[in-house]
Amino acid sequence: MYMISPVTQRGITRTRSQAGTRERGMKKAYVSRICLGFLIPFALFACTQPSGNQTLSGGDRPLVVATSTILDDLAAQLAGEEIQLTGILEPGADPHIYEPVPQDSKALEEADLILYNGYNLEPGLIKMINAVGGRARKVAVGEVVQPLQLEQYGETVPDPHVWGNVKNVMLIVNAMRDTLIELSPEDREEFTQNAAQLTGELEKLDTWITQQIQTIPVSKRKLITTHDAFQYYANAYGLEVSGTLIGISTEEQPSAKTLQQLVQAVKDTGVPAIFAETTINPQLIKTVAAEAGVKLSPQELYSDSIGAPGSEGDSYVNMMVANTRAIVEALGGKYQPFELAQKDDRGGGVGRGYK
Repeated sequence: MYMISPVTQRGITRTRSQAGTRERGMKKAYVSRICLGFLIPFALFACTQPSGNQTLSGGDRPLVVATSTILDDLAAQLAGEEIQLTGILEPGADPHIYEPVPQDSKALEEADLILYNGYNLEPGLIKMINAVGGRARKVAVGEVVQPLQLEQYGETVPDPHVWGNVKNVMLIVNAMRDTLIELSPEDREEFTQNAAQLTGELEKLDTWITQQIQTIPVSKRKLITTHDAFQYYANAYGLEVSGTLIGISTEEQPSAKTLQQLVQAVKDTGVPAIFAETTINPQLIKTVAAEAGVKLSPQELYSDSIGAPGSEGDSYVNMMVANTRAIVEALGGKYQPFELAQKDDRGGGVGRGYK
């Protein structure tokens, strides 16, 4: 199985915003959030909820904050040991509904660079980023992508889920590379080499996803999910988004009428399976599947966050592989494992495969 941990394989110094830590169960959109305790100096004591990563000294390296887990993962792979990286959101956390707390403000104020998605993916954090003082350069790296549009509350808005198309992530990687070079020019060679390697991996991933989706019978290339997060993926790889339980944001609450409309849409399209997502309570989509008489895929899709360490989706590449496998297998295609050879001093000269 192709499982990369950028923290251990690339040796990067990383911290996790203590206030951003969330238990696994809190990834569900309809579950109340738990108030966190205080981080006591020198880690002698902590709240009952452990932090996602141990805090280490960054020395004089630039302090970089990434809002989403996807950007956190990409920044870790790009920057190597040259920065101190803090991720605000924990794996499984939902950026649409995340409510910042004081420790997040402290991390943002101390940062030299803040990387966020933009297009209102993380509205609570964007509000705090715009309000916070400090010296940080603030870069909405997701907004280097020309957005697709969606309807929200009767208005047309940019779809923030740009990472669904791997080619978009290549643009984001290049934007992050250039921003990091401006932040730390002496590390230009490191950032450039890491970006080139990562882009090469993403090119292979993009080709592989296209090949896998093409194994699904044409009449079954229809995607029905919990919320409207897969438009970029569907457009890029030849699928049709035939329905969603809720719209662009997980803040929305579906009505009984919406539920019945989706049940009918499932029946009309004749799809063999529909999909839950890791960041949203699956109960309502389970109800849709039961009433429509179709299978709910046993593998939830990673939509707004990568998975917890050790899970199938614990990096951007891994989440895209896991999602593609789930979609292909549930819709009647023939999945072939993603194989990727890596030859450098960060991961070793061995072939890696996702089984």
